[in-house]
Amino acid sequence: MSSHSNPSASSLEVWLKTTTVWLDAICRSAPVSENGTHVELSDLARASKTYWDQQAQIWSCLWRVGAPSGLEAPEDRRFLDREWHEHPWYNAIRRLYLANSRLIADVVESADLDASTKEKLRFFANQLIDAASPTNFAATNPEVARLAQESGGKSLAQGLANLSNDLARRQITITDEAAFEVGRNVAVSPGSVVFECELMELIQYAPLTEQVACRPLVIVPPCVNKFYILDLQPANSFVRYACEQGYTVFLVSWRNPDASLGDLRWDDYVESGVCQAIRVARSIARADKVNTLGWCVGGTLLACALAVQRASAEDTVASMTLLTTLLDFAQPGDLGAFVDETSVRYREAIAGPGSILSGKDLALVFQMLRANDLLWPYHVDQYLKGGQPPPFDLLYWNADTTNLPGSMVAWLLRNTYLENNLRVPGKVNVCGHPLDLGSISVPSYVLAAEADHIVPWQAAYKSALLIGSEPEFVLASSGHIAGVINPPSAHKRSYRTRKSLAQTPDAWLADTKVHPGSWWTHWSAWLRRHAGKAIAAPTRPGNDIWTPLAPAPGRYVKVRTL
Repeated sequence: MSSHSNPSASSLEVWLKTTTVWLDAICRSAPVSENGTHVELSDLARASKTYWDQQAQIWSCLWRVGAPSGLEAPEDRRFLDREWHEHPWYNAIRRLYLANSRLIADVVESADLDASTKEKLRFFANQLIDAASPTNFAATNPEVARLAQESGGKSLAQGLANLSNDLARRQITITDEAAFEVGRNVAVSPGSVVFECELMELIQYAPLTEQVACRPLVIVPPCVNKFYILDLQPANSFVRYACEQGYTVFLVSWRNPDASLGDLRWDDYVESGVCQAIRVARSIARADKVNTLGWCVGGTLLACALAVQRASAEDTVASMTLLTTLLDFAQPGDLGAFVDETSVRYREAIAGPGSILSGKDLALVFQMLRANDLLWPYHVDQYLKGGQPPPFDLLYWNADTTNLPGSMVAWLLRNTYLENNLRVPGKVNVCGHPLDLGSISVPSYVLAAEADHIVPWQAAYKSALLIGSEPEFVLASSGHIAGVINPPSAHKRSYRTRKSLAQTPDAWLADTKVHPGSWWTHWSAWLRRHAGKAIAAPTRPGNDIWTPLAPAPGRYVKVRTL
């Protein structure tokens, strides 16, 4: 339809074009100050002009089907259905949404705020933008409308049933959970629980080589998730890979705490968790020292434990590996948007016996960090289309949430994300000792991931600078999970290395060498230098003091959050 055949359309176009010309003139003719110099137009004014430009293009295209709009965006998975581009109504809705989204983002960027406040505003503005997508509403999603018509409304009815079920369980269903069972088809590496306390079980894995390094490897996974992300399937199991490389592997399996453990503190996780695991593993292996590895907050716990051991004059650790770990929280990633003085004081007020941060609440926070990947697609597929998610081991692990003790969370939030106290020597006490991360003098391997939104790689780099010995810093491609879980057999991704550290992350990055494939092989070659001589592999788990209690993966990991 031509705009000239529709008077209202013609009038609308004239008005929009006039407005656009007027705004363009304003932007091109900056105001003149008293001394005759031109004054730069504000970012907000430019954002407004861009927005009205887009409005004119959108509405012009609405009346002239097939006319170019000038608003084409990079491919967006939400709008792959052809009707988003070919149907005039849905096409206009899509482009109006994109224009409004850009306006909100531009307004946020034009705000005169300090860096921390702007980062929080940017995060929550993105949450609003993601939630407002027309794909998320039945009335404005052509795929939902088409499926409802084809199924006679059955898809909508099933979607309501799916929503009701998820509301009852207080968790979005993101995979077919009935398809997996811990110990049956995930977390299947053979081994034995050789130690147990109220906080953790320690698993010793069976050797896969005739000889092993005399110094064992002790792995400290994050306590905010179940450990078996490191042992999902044999093909991508980091645990199995380490065993195949000739290391005796011990792994901490954190308990999923209930209200009876609500008063457990950060110090308990350090002493009764990490330090105790090191002692038991060293005793069983009859080794002079152990090698250690921590991931995410498990790495933060590990670094604290090694600093405590240093203050206690213990010398039982040969090396430390940190995977996507924060020690310096000046750049806390997207999680920093949830932490301020008010929220931390609330956590402190309710901390103590019986106080638990629900794993389901924590899972929702992590889903919000990548809402367009981990939240809204499931809302659309399950609630609007009435579908059922397929089985996926990684998403099964992601949905297997873990509670945290309130006292431990309160300490962690204040001393890391809020006040960033760990980077200041002696600022906090851990297990009765002033904490000094600079006292950690063992050889260290620090891995970061380029696209990590939880631990920005630049923050991981600055964290590495706090360690007393110069670490081997490695930058893997991809994000927080895929950057770490990347077996060599997959022949995927890459990693960067440099012979020495630089003063800044950018300076380090500018002089790095890119290696195709997995960082696992690079790490294993590095660890070999600290693993000690080769000895015969143990023929049985444990020893006379620490006898096997149960087969791996143990019982703590099987406790589900209610």
